[in-house]
Amino acid sequence: MTAVSGPGCYVHIPFCAHRCDYCDFATWTDRSHLIDEYVDACVTDITRRVAGGGLAPVTSVFFGGGTPSLVPAAGLARILDVIPRAPDAEVTIECNPDSTSAAGLQTLAAAGVNRVSIGVQSMVVRVLVGLGRTHDPDNVTRAVDAVRAAGIDRLNLDLIYGTPGESIADWQTTLERAIALQPEHVSAYALTVEAGTPLGQAVAAGRQPAPDDDDQADKYELADDLLTAAGLGWYEISNWARPGEECRHNTLYWSDEDYVAIGCAAHGKTGPRRWWNVRTPDRYIAAIRNDESPEAGGEELEPGARAREFFALALRTRSGVPVAGLGPDAVAELVAAEMITVDRGQVVLTRAGRLMGNDVTLRLGG
Repeated sequence: MTAVSGPGCYVHIPFCAHRCDYCDFATWTDRSHLIDEYVDACVTDITRRVAGGGLAPVTSVFFGGGTPSLVPAAGLARILDVIPRAPDAEVTIECNPDSTSAAGLQTLAAAGVNRVSIGVQSMVVRVLVGLGRTHDPDNVTRAVDAVRAAGIDRLNLDLIYGTPGESIADWQTTLERAIALQPEHVSAYALTVEAGTPLGQAVAAGRQPAPDDDDQADKYELADDLLTAAGLGWYEISNWARPGEECRHNTLYWSDEDYVAIGCAAHGKTGPRRWWNVRTPDRYIAAIRNDESPEAGGEELEPGARAREFFALALRTRSGVPVAGLGPDAVAELVAAEMITVDRGQVVLTRAGRLMGNDVTLRLGG
């Protein structure tokens, strides 16, 4: 896994044209009239942080959401322009296939965006309908073509497996069509049901079945087989990449590096302290306009809790964790059960171990 040294910067874009049935993120479909004011607030927030010494040159910038591609590219470029960056910084923007344009991507590429993550989820229409997504697979292909035409050569495709009604054949179709687009990186996540979302309400009411653990395990193994055969190796439980194409920004999170939070509901980290901003775009804009801190709260992890959190995150990665200090009996039992391997002093999850990652972490004392 590519070594990463922070800090990073996360910029939250909270606007969406449509809220997906499974989503519980801090996003809004009725606040597009605030986009210009929100961009102004982000620019002002960053400028103040830089002037106060609170934002040094970063190694990664990640525009997440929400749907960042709903904001005019010139607005995103304005935000990016005031973020101090290392010469080789990774700059990622999440895009929805429906709101990705060739002209916008060209503007973003000129501003320094060098990585795009497209929310594909599925390449099967009826599965997309089941997720409450509005795009179709042809839009994904057009979006990928636009990314390549803009000269952006680092592409991630986000996929979701385990949607109610999705067959193994459906998931294989999604994987094969995604691989055919030749991405440098693929993220594949098991569908989770969050309370309060339309999907969560449907499952609670018995109108939809809950995701099946065995089905999701089968689909994970299929993803690992097909992605590995296509030259994308796993480097974190839910992430595969071609050599050298690992997402630096996500690796920063898993490596206990620092990152600055810009925008509403964004979370940041400085050493042992975690902090988060006010949740709504209206409150964020008001705080910046009034020259107030947008921070809503924070916490400082005591050393033991921080070490346990870092252990759990590191164990999810291909780099693993040092075997030194771990209980030898637990290690021996997990090796015998083919859940882990020990290689050059590092404990690394096997594929079976990845499927039982939380259990392995607990048994190792993380």
